[in-house]
Amino acid sequence: MRKIEKKPLATAATLVLIACGIVAAAGYRAWPRRSLRRDFRLPDISVVVKVGDLFDQAGHLVIGFSDTFDTDITDGTVISPSSVQGQFLERVYAGDRDRLDREIDDALCDAQAVGEEEPTVKPGKLKRFPLGTVAVLGQPARRYFCVAYTYMENNLIARSNVDYLWEALNSIWDAARRFGQRNTLVIPVIGSELARINSLDRESLLKMIILSFVAQSRQHEVCKELVVVVHRRDYEKIDMLEVRAFLNTL
Repeated sequence: MRKIEKKPLATAATLVLIACGIVAAAGYRAWPRRSLRRDFRLPDISVVVKVGDLFDQAGHLVIGFSDTFDTDITDGTVISPSSVQGQFLERVYAGDRDRLDREIDDALCDAQAVGEEEPTVKPGKLKRFPLGTVAVLGQPARRYFCVAYTYMENNLIARSNVDYLWEALNSIWDAARRFGQRNTLVIPVIGSELARINSLDRESLLKMIILSFVAQSRQHEVCKELVVVVHRRDYEKIDMLEVRAFLNTL
């Protein structure tokens, strides 16, 4: 009696395993990630989007400020302690506001103020600088690019808009080109919190930052790598698959 041929069954099982492997691989590639990277050839730059803590990243950091460069987090009236500015004071300057203010003043010594408020009208700092002004702090190995991208109203409500942000981003890239030595630049999704840019959600702000950087880099080299850090609480508010698709179109 002839034996029953079992090879077709084995072949079918193999095909099932292969199909499962393909589905699993496709699912892995499509699954929302906490980190994305796009390496460009022309220009030779990289853009990374990752979820995490801004201050844990290696590289120069971008810190958003108002046009008055306020730093007082005493009771949260002027600057919120939980904001990037507030954490910058606490984690980089160990809460030494006098030192931070001195270094900001030194960095702005050549910047022309565009106005000054009366002490009876506005709490906190009084001098106003043009939006897009950058105070470069720190040492060559670790710079802090403190950029004015919001207008601090006299009632201490900070406001901004797309035009303000776009101008501020161009100023950041220029400052990084001049003082960053082409090293990695790390930026949060600025404009997503107290700046009140209501016309754009976090994902749109993220794309705007990336687009501005890539466009500027195609004119003048800014740095080799830009890292955009998404705060952990904002991860579910951003479609990382959509961001990856956007990166691939640039």
